[in-house]
Amino acid sequence: MSRGPSAETVDEFDYVVIGTGAAGSIVAARLAEDPGVTVCALEAGPPDHHPYIHLPAGFIKIMFNPAYTWQFKTEPSDTVNGRSVAMPIGRTVGGSSSINGMVINRGQAADFDSWAQRGNHGWGYADVLPYFKRFERRLAGGNDAYRGREGAIPVSDLDWIHPICEAFIDGAVGMGIPRNPDYNGAEQVGVGYFQRAIHKGLRRSAARMYLLPARKRTGRIDLRTNARASAILFEGRRAVGVRYVDDRNRSVSHVVKARREVIVSGGTLNTPRLLQISGVGPGALLRDLGVPVLHDLPGVGENFRDHCSVRVVARAKNSKTMNELTRGPALLGQVARWALGRPSVLALSPSLVHCFWKSEPEMSGADLQVVFTPASYKAGFVSLLDDFPGMSCGVWQHRPESTGYVRATSADPFVDPVIQPNYLKHPVDQRAMVNGIRLARRLLETPELARYVDRETLPGKDVESYDDILAWARQFGASVWHLIGTARMGPESDPTSVVDEQLRIRGLQGIRVVDASIMPSMPSANTYASTMMIAEKASDMIRGRSQIPHAAE
Repeated sequence: MSRGPSAETVDEFDYVVIGTGAAGSIVAARLAEDPGVTVCALEAGPPDHHPYIHLPAGFIKIMFNPAYTWQFKTEPSDTVNGRSVAMPIGRTVGGSSSINGMVINRGQAADFDSWAQRGNHGWGYADVLPYFKRFERRLAGGNDAYRGREGAIPVSDLDWIHPICEAFIDGAVGMGIPRNPDYNGAEQVGVGYFQRAIHKGLRRSAARMYLLPARKRTGRIDLRTNARASAILFEGRRAVGVRYVDDRNRSVSHVVKARREVIVSGGTLNTPRLLQISGVGPGALLRDLGVPVLHDLPGVGENFRDHCSVRVVARAKNSKTMNELTRGPALLGQVARWALGRPSVLALSPSLVHCFWKSEPEMSGADLQVVFTPASYKAGFVSLLDDFPGMSCGVWQHRPESTGYVRATSADPFVDPVIQPNYLKHPVDQRAMVNGIRLARRLLETPELARYVDRETLPGKDVESYDDILAWARQFGASVWHLIGTARMGPESDPTSVVDEQLRIRGLQGIRVVDASIMPSMPSANTYASTMMIAEKASDMIRGRSQIPHAAE
């Protein structure tokens, strides 16, 4: 007889971890290190078996595949000309670490010092540096005072060097921007090649380097795929378990109990939604949803920030770009190189060169991230390369001032939330974006790069004034999927905070949030590395272990 929709299996573990992305994979693996501890890891998506997940260039094929991603979109906004912006998020074992750009970028020391200055004791740069070092296995140079050598995530240097990239770097240096061989070391500012979580031609996701080896080694991690969390279960104000629905058959649900804690690692979009439909969040919103209010916590889903990016594109000449190398016989050659373990476009991250610099000359530090690659995408697309030889120079502001929200629209876990980042709403963000586009143009116009540049194709020479450039940015600005803040960490005096410095949800017991949603403010970086740092640090907190001491102690 088939099981009816009201019949549920109930299992019990020490910990239940919701989500197997960068944070969830690390937390589950670390918790299972303790003898006898059992962990249930819930993943809404399928296993990470698709070969394109592990082939770095395969991100183009996976990013918009709904079998492996949440195909979220933002609400239309006047700040981006009434458009909805695509916001795909990983929905497979490994989460977004199985689909992201694999760039390892920590940010600036001041980013984390500002977290501590907000009242988050123990989250200054000196506090978090040991945890950045703990997850990484740096495979190349760098000062050991800043770099880790024994971690699970291999961090490699680019081995595919293109003359256009070299010319771009030389041009930036000619403009007065220093070449920086290790932006994850003592100082971020400067230009150079990105470091990546790619080794021997393959993506090294958090799942592949943490979760799956720990599951095999310990036998104490029960990994459940196609398991969409539908509610966190409470007894009073203590979290005691999770109900999840089979993602392939909505009539089948299960309950997993947590003897010790529930760890929510769903990410910046799914974590607040799950909390809200479980009765934790702004009371007025929950009542509108028809959800009983367990805990009126106004900050859940608020304080949302993301990096808004645009790409300046130029048509290339005098060299083959990735646009040509990924078609026809040339692609077959790249496949052969990859199979032989030689440098190949198949083993590249989307961006190859970084440039961290200022939007205003008088600034003391970098407030922009510029990325460069000898490839270009069709206007409005992230996955379709141009038919002509091209190069792209993308830009975004490190610390956007514009904030938005993520709000459930139904108690049904299969209904997408409302996502509103309010890109380019704040005047500071507008000015930084316009100046960043002007910087990108100057970088593409240097004498050193001139022999490879035919002409600018986007935005085009007719877009020159401040207002015209801003209008173009509003039309083409898009997410780079650096989503933070919807369960923000802060002191008790901060009414917008959701978790305390131990990542415990304020006013509740037996539940923590461990993912990028807890970030109090945006780091000057891609968020992947910071998320892994948070997970490493949180795992010690959950296990009751002493925090790693500062190097000077």
